[in-house]
Parts: sequence; C-alpha cells; structure tokens
Amino acid sequence: MTFNDLLYGILVLLVLSMGLALIRILEGPRFADRVVALDILAILAIGTIAVLAIITDAPFMLDVAMIIALTNFLTTIGFAYYIERSHFLDKQQSSTNPKDSPHDT
Repeated sequence: MTFNDLLYGILVLLVLSMGLALIRILEGPRFADRVVALDILAILAIGTIAVLAIITDAPFMLDVAMIIALTNFLTTIGFAYYIERSHFLDKQQSSTNPKDSPHDT
C-alpha cells in the first residue's frame, strides 16, 4: 500500500461523509440541524480539496480551500446571529400576553 492509495481511501471517505451531510441538510428536522450539516459539508469540502492538492501536487488549490474556510466562518456567524435573533424574537412575542393588553377592556 502506497501513500497515494491511502490518500485515495481518505478521499473516498470524505466523499461518503459529504453525502451523509447532504442527507442531513435535506432531511434535518430543524433549521439549526441544517446549518450544522452545511458547516460540516464545507469542512469536508476543505478536506477534499486539501487531499486533492496533495494528490495532484497543486498548491494553488490550498488557496481555494482557505477562501472556502473563511467564507464558511462568516456564514456560520451569520446563521448563528439569525438563529439567536429569531429565538429572541420568539421569546419576546410569547412573553407578551394579548389578554393583558389595555386595549381589550
């Protein structure tokens, strides 16, 4: 078994893991599950690009992986802000009881 055989095996495992993450994105019961699966999918894509860069001896592909990593970081922060904000608004709306409104008297 050579080093390239090991890299091809890792590549197969990464692609299979990407398929499982894609299934979680499509069938995730909640939005937060889909966000985590999308984050995992991006991390696996970065790993796949890194392995391909080693196999093909193309270091420029690592720059692409770095750009994906930075974009993934920013989108994760954006989704986390959105989820936190939506939970805050849901709690705020559920805490105000329409029966306590002074306009109903």
